[in-house]
Amino acid sequence: MLAVKLAFKNLIGAGLRTWLTAAVLSFAFVVTVFYNGLLDGWNLQARNDTQAWEIGGGQFWHPQYDRFDPFSLQDAHAGLSLEVQRLVEQKKLAPLLITQATAYSGGRMINVLLKGIDADQRILRLPTSCFKTDSVEIPAFIGRRMAAAMGLKPGDALLVRWRDQHGVFDAREVTIVQIFTANVPSIDNGQIWLALDRLQDMTGLHNQATLLVAATDHQTPIELSGWIFRPPSFLLKEFEEIIRSKKVGSSIIYGLLLAIALLAIFDTQVLSIFRRRREIGTYMAMGMTRSQVIGLFTLEGGAHSILALLLALVYGFPLLRWLALHGIGLPEVADAVGMTMGEKLIPVYSAGMVLFAVALVVVSTTLVSYLPARRIAGLKPTEALRGKVQ
Repeated sequence: MLAVKLAFKNLIGAGLRTWLTAAVLSFAFVVTVFYNGLLDGWNLQARNDTQAWEIGGGQFWHPQYDRFDPFSLQDAHAGLSLEVQRLVEQKKLAPLLITQATAYSGGRMINVLLKGIDADQRILRLPTSCFKTDSVEIPAFIGRRMAAAMGLKPGDALLVRWRDQHGVFDAREVTIVQIFTANVPSIDNGQIWLALDRLQDMTGLHNQATLLVAATDHQTPIELSGWIFRPPSFLLKEFEEIIRSKKVGSSIIYGLLLAIALLAIFDTQVLSIFRRRREIGTYMAMGMTRSQVIGLFTLEGGAHSILALLLALVYGFPLLRWLALHGIGLPEVADAVGMTMGEKLIPVYSAGMVLFAVALVVVSTTLVSYLPARRIAGLKPTEALRGKVQ
């Protein structure tokens, strides 16, 4: 306890130098928590939105379906067995039929994907209830990105051409009855959504689907004959890899800030040991062992981390709490990134992440304080009392 009081007394006595070092160290701590919380919040938000709008509790794929190869769609479909139909009726599965098409609007030709989904499904947040209308022959809905790209609004009609199951071209006019807004661009860009039974009639693929979306709270068997189950971990793999790479990049930023603070502590310790030779000799003459003196100076340097954490609570806690409540607004150009991002990024601070940041600051500060303190082991008490340097 005496060593702790003495260490803090020496730190406070150092004046402005101590508080400048603690300020830089506290800033590195706050930045570490902020960056990790921002990426964790983005990851959580993207996962929740993607599951709610696109993947549910996982998907069952046709063996020939490849989401990155649109040419696989021609043969990537299969009939719905009695077991699958029973699960669809129980709202545990939502079948989707996907086919390539070309849309003509405003004198432009745009390659699109026609996606058919059951109007009665409740698994995804897509506004499929808008299909239940008799005012138009072929109702459809699109996302706001698609609507902006094609200059469409509710009530507009456009010509769509596709190939049926025999490869024969056919064309019909569809009417946009609703435009939805979602943070998931993979269900929006270049896609037109139709009622499943309508698209099956148009393509001649009656009672067939390309993939099946499982409910998030279901007990559906993970094996269905003729289908391959893809869990959310598989479907979100690319996004999680992006998050990991972002974390590596952000670690460089707060690593540099931490290195600056640690360098200041290291220099302070070296200078302190040089200037306080007589004090060190006095400690040894009074009976303190070399290890105890080393521990005192290590504790004194490591106490910078305690001051830094206290300082971070003063300004960092209100700032991080405000960001967690209000989030960070993103410009409209963020839609062009092509990734699942909301209008705001809400940081999420977990206890484990905060404890990791605390441990990183405390351990690294203590280690850097110990390295120059080892020089005390080579000092002789008599020569230290006379102020000589070895």
